[in-house]
Amino acid sequence: MQVIADETFSGIDGLKSTIEKAEYENCVFESCSFQYFSFKQFVFIDCEFVNCDFTGSEINQTAFRTVHFVNCKLMGLHFEYCNAFLLDMQFENCQLDLSSFFGLKIASFKFLNCSLKEADFSEADCTGIIFHNCDFENAVFDRTNCTKTDFRTAQNFIILPQKNTISKAKFSLAGLPGLLSAYNIEIEH
Repeated sequence: MQVIADETFSGIDGLKSTIEKAEYENCVFESCSFQYFSFKQFVFIDCEFVNCDFTGSEINQTAFRTVHFVNCKLMGLHFEYCNAFLLDMQFENCQLDLSSFFGLKIASFKFLNCSLKEADFSEADCTGIIFHNCDFENAVFDRTNCTKTDFRTAQNFIILPQKNTISKAKFSLAGLPGLLSAYNIEIEH
C-alpha cells in the first residue's frame, strides 16, 4: 500500500474526487466532505481531521491510529468495524449521533464536548474515559464496562447499574437521575 506522509488536504469532496486508498501518516484534512465515502482498508496514523463530514461513511477495516477529529460530523458510523489494532481516536466538538462503538475497547479514546445522541456503547470497554461535556440523549449502555469512567460533566445519560459495570465511575449529583431511572423515583435538585 502506498504511503502518503506530511500532507495537508483541504476542501476534498469524496463524491466528486478520487481519494487514494493508502496509508496516510501525519496528514491533516481540513473542511472535507466524505459523506457516504468508503474508507475500507484505509490507514490513518497520527492524522487530524478538522471540520470534516463523515456522515454515513463506510469505515470497515479502516485503521485509525492516534487520529484526532475536531469539529467533525461523524453521524451513523460503525466504529466496531474498524481495524482494532492500535485503534486510538480523540473527538473534540464532534457530532457522533447514531454512531456505534459496540463491543469495542475504547479506553484510550477521548471525548470532549461531543454529541453522542442515540450512540451505542453496548458491550464496549469504556474504562477510565473522561466524557467531558458530552450529550448522551437516548444513548445505549448495555453490558458496558464503565469502570473509572468520568461522567461528571456529561448530560442526558441513562446507565443502569444492574446492567453495566460502574465500579469507581465518577458522577455529579446532577447525573443521579440517569443512574436511578429504572427505579421510577423522583429526585429533586
